[in-house]
Amino acid sequence: MTGADAPETRKPRLGTLIALTGLAALSMNLFLPSLPAMARDFGVEYAVIQLSVSAYLAAGAVVQLLAGPLSDRLGRRPVMLGALAVFLMASLACLMAPSIGLFLLARMVQSAVTSGMVLPRAVIRDTEAPDRAAGKIGYLMMGMSVVPMAAPALGGLIDHSFGWRANFVLLVVAGLIVTAWAWHDMAETAPPHRTSWRDQAAGYPRLMRSGRYWGYVLAATFASGTFFAYLGGAAFVGLEVFHMSSAEVGWWFMAPSIGYLAGNFAAGRWSARVGIDRMIAIGAFVTLASLSFALVMTLAGHGSAVVFFGSVAVTSLGNGVLLPNANAGMMTVDPDLAGTAAGLGSALMVAGGAALAAIAGVLLVPGATSVPLVALMATSAAASLGALALIRRG
Repeated sequence: MTGADAPETRKPRLGTLIALTGLAALSMNLFLPSLPAMARDFGVEYAVIQLSVSAYLAAGAVVQLLAGPLSDRLGRRPVMLGALAVFLMASLACLMAPSIGLFLLARMVQSAVTSGMVLPRAVIRDTEAPDRAAGKIGYLMMGMSVVPMAAPALGGLIDHSFGWRANFVLLVVAGLIVTAWAWHDMAETAPPHRTSWRDQAAGYPRLMRSGRYWGYVLAATFASGTFFAYLGGAAFVGLEVFHMSSAEVGWWFMAPSIGYLAGNFAAGRWSARVGIDRMIAIGAFVTLASLSFALVMTLAGHGSAVVFFGSVAVTSLGNGVLLPNANAGMMTVDPDLAGTAAGLGSALMVAGGAALAAIAGVLLVPGATSVPLVALMATSAAASLGALALIRRG
């Protein structure tokens, strides 16, 4: 019997789950300030190198769609360890890629690590009651938010000092450490009598017919869509609109992460007391209000780095409140399919995010201002708020 198959009953430490989620965030965020330099190195337009974000997200959507059901059937532990092994091989391929085509292919395979966005939440749902799960997911995401806070700044400094490929050396080292950690500590938490493939197939239509499930999914999808659109365009706005260096853009990336950290703390502290649905409503309102302010200020001719990144920081505060509760809500619709619900919801979130990141790349042509990006983010925030009607109706 292998370590992946060994029967375990103890809960994995929260730090282990944070590390798994954080590695997925690190892979997504570390090299963002390097995108213009990577475009020059490969001799392609910015919109092409931006596919390393949007294609990664699209592939991640497929990964998460599969990871949840696989973990319901095979267990959380073996699926996560397998995904980490694939991530390590793909990270090495990114590091050594001689052409843009091979690099983008390796980036898509590297998205296997996004299983770490799904499976830790399923582990929490396996071991906690719904309201406590929302709070614990908040703390999970609070710990994980330190990574996107620090990663772009670190990536910008590494790029400035050693070149963009050095960021992928760091990803390989981090992947090895997290894999060893998970192998040692990630116990199996999925129910011993696991859902059959037939029951899983029957479970998808139940989820798809649930208005409440779709309300949670769409609220999370459009709220996270504001962040993914930001990921797809923030480097352009910082470098081309506000004329910053890659290191400066990396430091400004910290502002939204601080807001997200504060929102996750609020979710962890008050979700059990206030309730999942009310916390989602509060987060959606904060997100839309902050982006509406940024859009009005920019259209009035008062756009600046402070207005743009500051408003996104407040947006991230709202997302930090909304997303843990929406993710916990998805898994309450059918607790026997917690992994499937989390995987399907995450896949839809990431697919929507990939689309918005790609749209941001198309909108931000040479000479563009920050208006198209802010307008896109505000539209997504409005759709997130509108999804609350499905939750109430469901």
